[in-house]
Amino acid sequence: MAPKVVGFGEEDLRALAGTRSFERGLGYLDAVSGLEVGEGSVTAVVHGTDVYEVELTLGGDEGVSGWCDCPYGQEGNFCKHCVAVGLTVLRRVKTIPQQRAAARARASGLEAWLSALSRDELLALVREQIAEDRELRRRLELRAAAARCDLGTVRDRIVALTDPRPFARYGYIEYADASGYARQVAEAASALRALTADGQAAQAVGLAEEAIRVLGEAYGEIDDSDGVVGEAAAAVAEAHLEACGAARPDPARLADWLVGQVLDGSNDVTDLDPLDYADVLGPSGLARIRQLATEALRRRPSGWAERYLMERLIKAEGDVDALVALHAQDLGPTGATHLLIAEELESAGRADEALAWAERGLRDCASQTYIDGRLVDYVCARYAQTGRAADAVAVRRDRLRLERSLAAYRQLRAVARAADCWEAERAAALATLEEDARRERGGRYGGPVLIDALLDDGDLDAAWREAAGHADDRQWAQLADLSRETRPAEALGVYLRLIERSKEPTGDRAYEHLARLLQAARDCHRALGTEDAFTLFLTDLRMELKRRRKLMTILDRHGL
Repeated sequence: MAPKVVGFGEEDLRALAGTRSFERGLGYLDAVSGLEVGEGSVTAVVHGTDVYEVELTLGGDEGVSGWCDCPYGQEGNFCKHCVAVGLTVLRRVKTIPQQRAAARARASGLEAWLSALSRDELLALVREQIAEDRELRRRLELRAAAARCDLGTVRDRIVALTDPRPFARYGYIEYADASGYARQVAEAASALRALTADGQAAQAVGLAEEAIRVLGEAYGEIDDSDGVVGEAAAAVAEAHLEACGAARPDPARLADWLVGQVLDGSNDVTDLDPLDYADVLGPSGLARIRQLATEALRRRPSGWAERYLMERLIKAEGDVDALVALHAQDLGPTGATHLLIAEELESAGRADEALAWAERGLRDCASQTYIDGRLVDYVCARYAQTGRAADAVAVRRDRLRLERSLAAYRQLRAVARAADCWEAERAAALATLEEDARRERGGRYGGPVLIDALLDDGDLDAAWREAAGHADDRQWAQLADLSRETRPAEALGVYLRLIERSKEPTGDRAYEHLARLLQAARDCHRALGTEDAFTLFLTDLRMELKRRRKLMTILDRHGL
């Protein structure tokens, strides 16, 4: 089959493009030319409003992705031109192995030909190419300036490559322009690495830091949805690290710069980690970073960047007690920080202390309606592991009393069943939810949680008793759905009320909902032996709403 050869099929193209673009792509099959199939990609030209270049990347089992330089494709969409090329590949799938073999042969032939050229012939070829390819010429000019130590030219070029202004037509870089800017930033990273390779590492350090500063200032005004600018900026950061490794700059100065990057927010785009520079910093540089981090945390104890930096240093040192002390300085109101401390202690093999911190989190946050569910799960899991089932039930019981949610009810039910005490616990839990319902507070999703709990338990008799005057439409519909076979008359009454309320809204979604209600009502009439009554009801409804043509189409499709 085709997917085994190229890694995708027509259904993948339709999913990527959407039905509209896929159907339009069918009309461009005769417009595809210059198809070239490589090991992991396909390139072609599609003649449309203009001549567009298309490249499909073949990912084997991972499928296919596409790029096109048409306006729609440049916005990151899998356009009709990509569809046309993909379909062309599938229609020529039998020739793919031969085309790949031919591509390998061409590459091998090119390599052999280049190797056989003389120096003068190679120079003539390069000159010919740089006369036609401006981007290639700029890259080679930069390499040449670095080789002859023309640092002024190199600096000017790197500054120009990282300057976002030519791409910021409206004061910021739009999505369509981000890839162009990213290519220039990546070119700057290559130039920095070349500078280091040519023995100018110290200069590369300074230029990389300037480029990182520009990127940090510009990144907030870039639509980098695909992350291409971030990837290119990371390459600049890697070039800086490589240059530092070769130049061995002053550890204290480097420490000051790295801490500054973390604390002033310029680190967002490059994601610099001072510990990556540990070999370059040495003991004195790391000590300087620790000093700066301590001072920064003293000035802003709750600062995110300050705490992150100190946390990274402490983790690198392996001092669990210091890490616990750091987190304990700023305990959050939801218990998330308590859980973080518990997990660090458990990782260090200190399970008893870990559980003690998690229990403290429950106590500290006991009055909070919202508490991090992971903390509650952690404590209950540890109780279960140590045979403390009754304690787990008590924790879940307390949470239900505070939260009054279906999720809390389900969690209590699970632990109480495990402890073989659900019957008693259920009575108390339902009493809590009954009190809630009587206050007419309602549930988080509309109707009282009591009704949701009864439905979840499958206690339909009790749910019917409680629903009158309290349930919302969602709960009524669920109750009717569950009771359609056993209580068709009561369920039918619910569906008729909901149908009446559903006649007003318009749109496909509303019409599909109305059709589902009508199907359910029809099932109830069948169970009651009153199908003629449903036929008459449906006829009247269609007459009443006959002007809604889309609704009529949907009803026809559902056999109504």
